Order: sequence, then C-alpha cells, then structure tokens
Amino acid sequence: MTRVLLVDDHELVRQGIRALLEREPGVAVVGEAGDGQEALRLARELRPEVVFMDLSLPGGLGGLEAAEAILAELPQTKVVFLTQYDSREYVKRAVRIGAHGYLLKRGVAAELGAALRAIARGERYLHPAVAGELVDLMASGRALEEDEYERLTPREKQVVKLLAEGKTSREIAKYLGVSLKTAMTHRAHVMEKLGLHSRTELVRWALRRGVLVEDAG
Repeated sequence: MTRVLLVDDHELVRQGIRALLEREPGVAVVGEAGDGQEALRLARELRPEVVFMDLSLPGGLGGLEAAEAILAELPQTKVVFLTQYDSREYVKRAVRIGAHGYLLKRGVAAELGAALRAIARGERYLHPAVAGELVDLMASGRALEEDEYERLTPREKQVVKLLAEGKTSREIAKYLGVSLKTAMTHRAHVMEKLGLHSRTELVRWALRRGVLVEDAG
C-alpha cells in the first residue's frame, strides 16, 4: 500500500485529487495539509511514501521550500509537484531539490496513475510540457546551475518569501517565533545577499525566480 500525503491550500482541489487517487489500486491517502508548515509536520508524523505538493502555499514555506525541508529530513519520501505552472524556473528548482514528479493540474486526471506507477518503479515522471522546458535548460547548459537564492539558509528563504508576500518585520518575527531584532537582522542579511534595496525589488525578483507565485497554483 502506497501512503500518500496531499498538500494544497484549496480544500476542493484536495478533494478532487483524493477522489482520483482512491481509484488507484494500492493507494491510501493518509493525510492532507493546507500549508507548508502543516505539510512538514504531517510528513514527520505520517511518514508517507509519496507527497503530492502544490507550488503556491501560504506562509513562510511555499511548496518548493516545504518539499526541500521534507526531503532533507525524510530522503526516502517521493515528492510530486502538482500545479498549474510550467515555468522553467519552477521546473529547474523542483528538479534541483530532488522531486520525483511534476504534474500540471490541467492534465492530472489522465496522468496521475501513470505518475504513480513510474514512481513505484523508481522512475521520475514529468508532464510533457515540463519535460520540454527541462530539455531546453539542459541544451542551454544552465539546467541545474545554482543561483543566489540557493545560497540562502532555509530560514533566510522563509524570510524572503514572507517579505515578498508583504509581511512586516514584526509579523515575520511572530511567524518565525523570534525577536523583532532577529527578524530585522534576517531581513537585512537577505537583502544584502540578494543585492536588493527595496521590497518592490524583492517582489519583482521573487516573481522572476519562482520564489513567489502570482496566483494560487
């Protein structure tokens, strides 16, 4: 029995994916999460074999950051991204952190079973459009090159996402459970490391690099 955790901030989407998964033999949905923090907590608690993860999640852990945290603690877990976005920035980061699949919501009904079977065989599964983006990246010689974002610490990545979402230093301190002074220090460090000078620049940078998703995905 393959134990699956669903992560999406839209309950109706989770219900739809659950219904599709429950048609697949040998699959059990053992939990659902609506944000990255809850996903990490449930992954630790439930130890699923497969996590279906949306890209766009509220809070300091987006889908990519939550997946990275889960894989760091539970490397045997297979993460499959399930999103509406086929941007090469998202694909590049997903592959870099070790995702086993990348599906687009528009084709999930037709591809979900094939993805699960591929993963069970120890393979990876990419939607054709996503695979094309990856081939283009490889042809350019830039497929997995590291950028300045990847050199940030996990905590600094959380701060970047929260800042890009419009959170104040006080709100970030509360979310992270740290002092206001510590939150302001983190903010100063990430702005310096990224070479940015204003929140507007940070938002533009985050959108361009796939750190912040424009709409729910």
